[in-house]
Amino acid sequence: MNKQELLNIIKTKIAEKIRYFETLIAETRASSNDTKSSMGDKYETGREMLQQEINNLQRQLNESLNQQSVIQKINTEPSEKVQNGALVKTDKGLFYIAASLGEIVSENQKIMTVSAESPLVKAMYGKKAGEEFTINNITQTILNIW
Repeated sequence: MNKQELLNIIKTKIAEKIRYFETLIAETRASSNDTKSSMGDKYETGREMLQQEINNLQRQLNESLNQQSVIQKINTEPSEKVQNGALVKTDKGLFYIAASLGEIVSENQKIMTVSAESPLVKAMYGKKAGEEFTINNITQTILNIW
């Protein structure tokens, strides 16, 4: 498994998300400037709704920027135990501990990207190959760690 390739895929996805949110925020701000009308309260309500949308997009952008910051610190060296940057194979799946971006495909294998803050990672954190952990009443065995 090439962890550097996985990390590059994740970096690309996060950069795309950041560009997407920045574009949406800019477009929403531009439409906010175009909604001027003489309708009084109706205008204020519309502006408030647009501001709430901008705030929501800004929050999502900040989350993506935080993910990008976490990713910059990921080490691609082989791991002996479950930690940030580890690629972990259990009897239930393959997990890359970096940022929570969902499923990615690399070398024809489906890999679930998960944050170190996720309950799954917290349950397996610090364990080594051959050890078990339980989450949601499901026991998993760690088969390999890269």
